[in-house]
Amino acid sequence: MSKTRGNLFVVSGFSGSGKGTIMEWFKKQERYALSVSCTSRTPRTGETDGVQYYFISHEEFLKRASEHYFLEHAIYVDKGYGTPAGFVEENLQAGKDVLLEIEMQGALQVREKYPDTTLIFITPPSAAELRRRLTGRNTETAEQIEKRLKRAVEEGRYMEEYDYIVVNDDLDVCIRTLDELMRSKRDPESGAFEELRVANNLEMIQLIKKDLQTL
Repeated sequence: MSKTRGNLFVVSGFSGSGKGTIMEWFKKQERYALSVSCTSRTPRTGETDGVQYYFISHEEFLKRASEHYFLEHAIYVDKGYGTPAGFVEENLQAGKDVLLEIEMQGALQVREKYPDTTLIFITPPSAAELRRRLTGRNTETAEQIEKRLKRAVEEGRYMEEYDYIVVNDDLDVCIRTLDELMRSKRDPESGAFEELRVANNLEMIQLIKKDLQTL
């Protein structure tokens, strides 16, 4: 077992920002441990239980939440999502950097319990691109897409709570940037990535929020 405790990262973003695709790359990297969340939503085409999520009934989800099984949990578009607490602590103690792909309310819950958590927000370059990606998935009804777009407006209020913001305009560039950013937390000699800090991108964040109002 490594003597150095791992770092905890939370990656969030609007539905359709591409964070799920990004996390598929990180799952293949041995130095990272990606927590598999539990959800009460139904699997999408190509999803496998225990890989993308643990798919459970809503009744079971509520039961586990009441038993404090989750590090964080939330109801998102009428479905439950939660992170198993045991997985996170075991891998941090083993020296692995742990990645959680969760929404904004959950991210803030995690930071309350692990104050050193690094919060990273992924956003598409525009609201129009967000709508295009959601529609292009062909996995949801028009009504469900509208719910996710309205939710994005609400989620925009949390962006300033994050440490870093990364625009997913080019997938490969976005993945490389995230990897370098997370590696930098173990290497004091590396760049500080000040250009990605939320505090240095407040003008862009306000433009994104205004853009979302047009959806």
